[in-house]
Amino acid sequence: MNRFGFKLKLLAASCIAALAISCKEAPQTVETYNYNLMTVQRQNCAITERFSASVKGKQDVAIFPQVSGTITRLLVEEGSSVKRGETMFVIDQVPYQAAVAVAQANVQAAEAAVATAELTFKSKQVLFQKKVVSQFDLSTAENAYLTAKAQLAQAQAQLVNAKNNLSYTTVKSPADGVVGTLPFRAGALVGPSVPTPLTTVSDNSQMYVYYAITENSLLGLIREYGSKSKALEAMPQVELELNDKSIYEHTGNIASISGVIDKSTGTASVRAVFPNPDGLLHSGSSATVLKRYEHENVIVIPQSATFEIQDKVFVYKVIDGCAKSSPVKVVKVDGGQEYLVEEGLNDGDVIIAEGAGLVREGTRVAASQAEAAVESKSVEKE
Repeated sequence: MNRFGFKLKLLAASCIAALAISCKEAPQTVETYNYNLMTVQRQNCAITERFSASVKGKQDVAIFPQVSGTITRLLVEEGSSVKRGETMFVIDQVPYQAAVAVAQANVQAAEAAVATAELTFKSKQVLFQKKVVSQFDLSTAENAYLTAKAQLAQAQAQLVNAKNNLSYTTVKSPADGVVGTLPFRAGALVGPSVPTPLTTVSDNSQMYVYYAITENSLLGLIREYGSKSKALEAMPQVELELNDKSIYEHTGNIASISGVIDKSTGTASVRAVFPNPDGLLHSGSSATVLKRYEHENVIVIPQSATFEIQDKVFVYKVIDGCAKSSPVKVVKVDGGQEYLVEEGLNDGDVIIAEGAGLVREGTRVAASQAEAAVESKSVEKE
């Protein structure tokens, strides 16, 4: 071998060695991402359903005037308590008192006319028996007597109507309750045609709290209990969260579920009844109904551990350090923070607890913090 060939072989060997060394120095690596992980465990938990609700008095009565006139006296104040039959407004009574006097005079005149017609008719009867007057005269006298009695009845009816109108000038409370706003004051001209009521009296001894449930929820209750009446008997008492986020001290009972589905919302109305001994609840206010259920031996996961594809819910299980998507069947909690898992997970499964929607299939996963079993907690849903 000549010297040139030897140098060429030596150069090739050197290149191969350098390439081998460079491969050892820069090996290919798979990137690993850190995520919050959790180990699934069954537990007992309390679930709280939350429903936006409106509060109304047991009886809200809008009071309209039945006669026209000027308000002469206003005997109540806004927010004051009234008893059934208590006078609230007095409308000018003078014209209605005059109408009663006229009606009474008409009754007296009609009574006198009846008495006169009766005497005439009896006299004609005697004369007819003596053949002094004809049958025509007797019939005419009888008709005049019947007409006088009819006019008396008409006058008496007008008197009753006049007295009713006079009584309507005194506007009384139809029920025990609390007075609402007073848009009309003394001196205001009111009448049956006014669009705004004089006020509203709310019976606040018990409060009706209305909220809505979905049609599917209603169907589920009927299937579970067999009928709405049985479902009402089995339903737990409910609590009320007031507008200031405090919990009302008295619990309520679910009294009725509407049998008609609102076409515009697809929901059925539910009425819960709460006692109101201290008058803390007011008609027209808003609140949140809380229904609590106790569940035993269930799996609870945060909604952040799930993602959806075509209405199906998935989680990422961590298997051999890699993220593997797995479908789960859950109880969906609209607006809540957690899910109840019915199928798809078992005790001891490790899943990505946060940010599952950003994970890709097969991603290498490492825990960003120590894994911990899920502790017992309350689950809320809006």
